[in-house]
Amino acid sequence: MKFITITLIVQAPDPVTGVQASTQERFRQVVESALLAEELGFDGFGVGERHERPFLSSSPPVVLSHIAALTERIRLFTAVTTLSLLDPVRAYEDYATLDHLSGGRLELIIGKGNGTAQRELFQVTPEDQWDRNAESYELFRRIWRNDKVTASPKFRPALHEAEVWPRPLQQPIRVWHGSATSRESVDLAARYGDPLFSANVTNSIEPYAELIRYYRERWEYYGHDPELAAVGAGTAGFYAAPTSQQALADYRPVFEGYLAFQKRLGIEPVFATLEDFVARSSALIGSPQQIVDKVHRYHEQFGHSVLHLHAEPGGLTAAQHRASLELFQSDIAPVLRRVIPDPPWDWGPVLPAAGGPAADLRAADLQADLQAADRQGA
Repeated sequence: MKFITITLIVQAPDPVTGVQASTQERFRQVVESALLAEELGFDGFGVGERHERPFLSSSPPVVLSHIAALTERIRLFTAVTTLSLLDPVRAYEDYATLDHLSGGRLELIIGKGNGTAQRELFQVTPEDQWDRNAESYELFRRIWRNDKVTASPKFRPALHEAEVWPRPLQQPIRVWHGSATSRESVDLAARYGDPLFSANVTNSIEPYAELIRYYRERWEYYGHDPELAAVGAGTAGFYAAPTSQQALADYRPVFEGYLAFQKRLGIEPVFATLEDFVARSSALIGSPQQIVDKVHRYHEQFGHSVLHLHAEPGGLTAAQHRASLELFQSDIAPVLRRVIPDPPWDWGPVLPAAGGPAADLRAADLQADLQAADRQGA
């Protein structure tokens, strides 16, 4: 099993102290979180993309490029790249550049994104967001794989023998499809033989497990080898301590702070008490053994091979956050790595050699590209 940490770069008052960091300070904290993740041996670090308050994550390629220059090993994720809002040509240029600057450490998690304000900012409607997401992904995919592209998409100007530079380092890049509640994104992932990343943060396990089962059904429907399906899953919160009593005591002020924030916004919380939050949500809060047991329970439903934790303290002190991540790496991750398989590929740059399985992959990509071209009227 692989482990990554993720931040959405929220700029809001600390749920415990009430202090709000400046924009510059928040970006500094994000960079420090990435360096800590690499230092402690995590496998990846992700930056979300949102285009509305209170998020500062409107430019993941810029943030990840800076992190790439300061790190050497850790893989760099987007979480998620909101392709429903973006011009896929421009998105390709940004990420192909980042792919080279990072030495092929880039992985994308794509999705339509959430939030009314950012849809309005980019003039995307609830009715067309799914079509935009699929079209943008299909065009992005074709550009990544082909030196010249001709296409007549619906939501951007047509391309005729277009060359888009720079050409990427990874060929092809690995793209995960982020999914919270929709079958559309799940079907898109299965259609192209791409891995799925379940948000798994808001509700209890059932709706996410149902979507993952649907993904695996569609994966086989489209003719892919069931052994090659890969799933990642998020967590609603994380805090590990030597005992469950200490974990609950330390985390309680954080949970109560978030609960008060939700009530001020008029949001009815899904989990009204910390005990219910720990028991029924995906949050990993407790002793190492409790966390190992809970990941196993989720794995029985999801079959996931990648897990994300929160990259930043989020109300914990810096010392508590670091100690918790250190405990995860010393007492939790080794146990999970031994018994839960990794994704069915090498965890590194996607640089296929000529012939062999890579040739089969390119043939499959070509077929998918032709199907996409038919849908776009190229």
